[in-house]
Amino acid sequence: MQGLVLKSTGKIYNIILENGEIIKATIRGKLRIEGLKTTNPIAAGDRVELTASSDTNSQDSPVSYSIQSILPRKNYIVRKSTNLSKQMQIIAANVDHAYLLVTLKSPVTQIGFIDRFLVSAESFRIPTTLLFNKIDLFGAEEERLFTELSAIYTSLGYTCHRICAENEAQISFLRKELKEKQVMISGNSGVGKTTLVNSLDPTLTLRTGEISKVHEQGKHTTTFAEMHSLASGGYIIDTPGIRAFGVIDLEKEHMAHYFPEMRNLIGACRFHNCLHLNEPNCAVKAAVEKDEISFSRYQSYLDLMYEDPSDPHRRKTFA
Repeated sequence: MQGLVLKSTGKIYNIILENGEIIKATIRGKLRIEGLKTTNPIAAGDRVELTASSDTNSQDSPVSYSIQSILPRKNYIVRKSTNLSKQMQIIAANVDHAYLLVTLKSPVTQIGFIDRFLVSAESFRIPTTLLFNKIDLFGAEEERLFTELSAIYTSLGYTCHRICAENEAQISFLRKELKEKQVMISGNSGVGKTTLVNSLDPTLTLRTGEISKVHEQGKHTTTFAEMHSLASGGYIIDTPGIRAFGVIDLEKEHMAHYFPEMRNLIGACRFHNCLHLNEPNCAVKAAVEKDEISFSRYQSYLDLMYEDPSDPHRRKTFA
């Protein structure tokens, strides 16, 4: 039989069966995916093959199923392992769409963080929507910044929405978008991910966190990525709060492919292997000088190109 993985808490997996029953399962033996070095073989969103089992977990309560294999994935998104530099951890699998929550106040989402997330999503071919949350806190400066950022990202093909996660009128459109889909919601700690999930389906009553008064950052309430079935239809994966986002194993010569505005100029530079750094007659740099590519986006590109892969902040994607 087959099931859909809702959550992993280590050795035990919560899985929903095709009949809607939620069961616990363990892995039978060692599961390995060819060509992928990961600390966890199974993640929220995976579809798996199961058989009946009489194994027990550490609390001596029966675990009635055992995972035999993972069905082929359409995609997945990963982070670097915090303790094994050559390994990765899969955060979510089979993602139809990603929603990145952005806040311009309490806490402030950095532009570089947005761009890193978008580059990672592009590399995994996951379409992404930006949700600018907590608009009830916007003053004149936040309104100006929203106008600027939404213009940049909309021009690149990303949909941007202004919302307050607790305002039904501002989030009702999401239920229609999420129906029949398996989506992921991400963002910094404290941006309102869990609040949004609760608002989309009040029967879930997930625990939300507070904002630290010292650093204006959220306190973690989600430790593992967990997928929830919505009463209105579809599944939503609530990921751990992110403090820093490291782009995983992207070759520098391919980095421009994950910036839509630069991808359109590939082949227009003097040198076919142009990295858009210091080369003469570079079409990308010319576009930046003419304000055809935003400086903030180009700065994010430079940060990624000059980043040291051994930097621990790069490896520690989810804090």
